[in-house]
Amino acid sequence: MNWNKWIRQTHRWLSVLFTLVVIVNGVAIAQGKYTNRLGLSAVFVLALQFFTGLYLFALPYVAKWGGRRIG
Repeated sequence: MNWNKWIRQTHRWLSVLFTLVVIVNGVAIAQGKYTNRLGLSAVFVLALQFFTGLYLFALPYVAKWGGRRIG
């Protein structure tokens, strides 16, 4: 698996993980068991997803500047 496919797959799994963390946060809030650590876990996953998404967003533009196709 090349680098671009690995980043793309990581981004997909991070989106699944983020969805699960948001659901867990919602349940914790409903039960009154919310903690800052739990909330920060969602922010951490979202930050990772932001950086992988930024990389994927920039891929076509970088390839265009370099005169080659990536992906």
